[in-house]
Amino acid sequence: MCAMSSQPNGPRPPARPDASMSLLTTVMNHTLDEGYAQAAARRHSEGTAGLPRNLRAKLWLAAGLVLAGLVVTLGAVQAREAAPTVARERQELLDRVESGTEAMDALQHEVDALRSEVAAMQNDLLSGSGGDPGELTALLAGASPVQGPGLELVVNDAKGVSAGGGEARDGSGFDTGRVRDRDLQRVVNGLWISGAEAIAVNGQRLTALSAIRAAGDAILVDNRPLVPPYTVQAVGDPEAMRARFETTVDGQYLNVLRDNYGIRAETSDKQEIRIPAATSLTVRTARPADTGEGNTQ
Repeated sequence: MCAMSSQPNGPRPPARPDASMSLLTTVMNHTLDEGYAQAAARRHSEGTAGLPRNLRAKLWLAAGLVLAGLVVTLGAVQAREAAPTVARERQELLDRVESGTEAMDALQHEVDALRSEVAAMQNDLLSGSGGDPGELTALLAGASPVQGPGLELVVNDAKGVSAGGGEARDGSGFDTGRVRDRDLQRVVNGLWISGAEAIAVNGQRLTALSAIRAAGDAILVDNRPLVPPYTVQAVGDPEAMRARFETTVDGQYLNVLRDNYGIRAETSDKQEIRIPAATSLTVRTARPADTGEGNTQ
């Protein structure tokens, strides 16, 4: 007789979709290793799990918590104390800067007053000999203040240049609408050629040794930073200077800046312009005046 199959008849249950991933299924269903589970159960049965139960362990835990609390508290207190100290030191530095600036301004006023006093004494001493022969020299050197009619030229950046300029001009990296040191140099040179007797930029007197340079986006006149708008004042015949300046190459250059790059420039005649003396004059060469006494036999 042939053996009958012991398997029951009927439909077989479908296989699980993850039957081929038994290892991953085991890992997902049993995240904790059996050895760790047994160790945790043993500690729980022995009463060693959770918080310490004897007095000594509790004291150590309390001491650790107190120490951690002290460290956090000290850190917070130091941070709170350091904030006013930093603010106080910053305010002290600002006060020192302001005080130094005021002292420098006071010394500058004192220098100007002494220079005026010296000039007055020279005029008094030389008035008996027909006037001061060095008056013209002092005027040309910028050692004496000047006042009289003249021309005022205000040059300013194009509108909206601070919000983002266009492409660089002449490959220099400067915005198209920003006034550069080269632009200011050409304006000043054009006014000298047009017959200006004395020139100042934003109140800074120019001499034969003055330098107009750039430091980043700022323009320096004799190492003093200036901010736009740049007010150029020139003492002389305003009508004659205006007519000559417009015909010079520098005047035409300013028109190009105004028409092509939006740089603003306004010219006006002034009946009275006051230009101070230069603040940084030093004597480099000197020789005694020839009085003719050494030629007597």
